[in-house]
Amino acid sequence: MKKPLLLFGLLGVLIIIACSNIKADEKIKNIENEETVLTPAKELSEDFKKYWYAGNAEITSYKLEQARYGEMREGKAVLVYVTEDFLVNEQVKADYQNPDNIPILKLNATKKFNTGIYPYSIMQSIFYPVANNQHALKVSSSMQEWCGHVYAQLNNREKYELMSHSYFQGEADQNFKLDKDILENELWTKIRIDPENLPQGELKIIPSLEYCRLKHIEIKAYTAKTTLLEDANYSTYTIEYPELNRSISISFTTSFPHEIESWTETFKSGFGSNAKELVTKATKLKSIKSPYWSKNSNKDEVLRQELGL
Repeated sequence: MKKPLLLFGLLGVLIIIACSNIKADEKIKNIENEETVLTPAKELSEDFKKYWYAGNAEITSYKLEQARYGEMREGKAVLVYVTEDFLVNEQVKADYQNPDNIPILKLNATKKFNTGIYPYSIMQSIFYPVANNQHALKVSSSMQEWCGHVYAQLNNREKYELMSHSYFQGEADQNFKLDKDILENELWTKIRIDPENLPQGELKIIPSLEYCRLKHIEIKAYTAKTTLLEDANYSTYTIEYPELNRSISISFTTSFPHEIESWTETFKSGFGSNAKELVTKATKLKSIKSPYWSKNSNKDEVLRQELGL
């Protein structure tokens, strides 16, 4: 009888060791899956709640001077900021209240301009937690013009998961992962929540999905230098990419709600010997607060006139 007891004892020890190893692996996996915390969770002020949770979106139109193919193009840009609840697993807007929903500040940024006979339409969407303590949960970008259209999407999971589709040879259909570096796209929402805690210094930043596709460069992190200049009325946040010969400066009101007043983007535009350094500019025209999703009647087109669109 002693041998069976001894065998059961040894078996029990082996099971305990195996279970301990599984738990240890789970702990390691959980640590690896933890989101890198950039700053402590942002406590929302009463001003923030009154401004962003009044049932309206903030819609701002801009006069756009866009560099493309070595020439300047005139157009319009629009920034639409709105708060929503976000489903982390599905990576979409939540339709119903739930304790697991993540409150976000969403930015839909659009540009429309013409290049000769054919038009360009660009849109980027950024879903960023108002807690301001982790990276954007999702970023997407689409671009349409008469040659075709391209689409890219970044999902924030264990790593950044990217999906990109393009009609260009060499880009086509791609799926890959990246480490969780700072996203240029998310900085446009961080400005609106807590500009004083914008990252500064020499950093690794993934350029905007729009820029990567317009310039046909690899979507990855590049070394960048960032600075924040503040005064009583307006502040300017600048990102410089030495390797890309590109810089972008975003001007916004120093006081809340930190409205985006203008931005400039300097880079080489064009191809070969015709390439030249040009400056894309966007200057504020008009800003309104509106539940635009319910303004879909013909009579509501007057709001577009108000925005100068």
